[in-house]
Amino acid sequence: MAQENIQINSVILQMRKLRGLAVKERSFFKMAKEIKIKLGILLQKPDSAVDLVIPYNEKPERPAKTQKPSPDEALQWRDSLDKLLQNDYGLASFKSFLKSEFSEENLEFWVACEDYKKLKSPAKMAEKAKQIYEEFIQTEAPKEVNIDHFTKDITMKNLVEPSLSSFDVAQKRIHALMEKDSLPRFVRSEFYQELIK
Repeated sequence: MAQENIQINSVILQMRKLRGLAVKERSFFKMAKEIKIKLGILLQKPDSAVDLVIPYNEKPERPAKTQKPSPDEALQWRDSLDKLLQNDYGLASFKSFLKSEFSEENLEFWVACEDYKKLKSPAKMAEKAKQIYEEFIQTEAPKEVNIDHFTKDITMKNLVEPSLSSFDVAQKRIHALMEKDSLPRFVRSEFYQELIK
């Protein structure tokens, strides 16, 4: 309990620093995302959730209407994000886990890009490209993904004439980020550990 209080106090101190300093917009949003991740981690601990006012379900919602994988199949996910994303149950489980951490924007962007690649009509591609850009890529987008300026610039240039590969560079960066950061956290989660029993 003392450890959780220290973590909560650390988050509160960071928030106070944000109020007192005149920081650049980008720095503010980076710190806000870090705080969001820390709060998500704290919310996974049932005893610390009592101290917080934020509503919390102790376990992520379970995926519906998909066949539960065998423990051996689920074990393969820890070494391959692609195998996880190709499995309906795995994708739904990963999404539920990320929602519990308030960090589902990367996965939602990746899924939106996959849906975009299935489009045939140039008009629908242009419409969907604009929607993806406004929701995930543009500065201060509601679900802005964390990509570098170089990747953002390439993506914006690709959107002048949308094609099936317009988001490829950004999607690969986000895939690498999920593989390096989100997947290891998912594999350590209680929900995943239950799947491999």
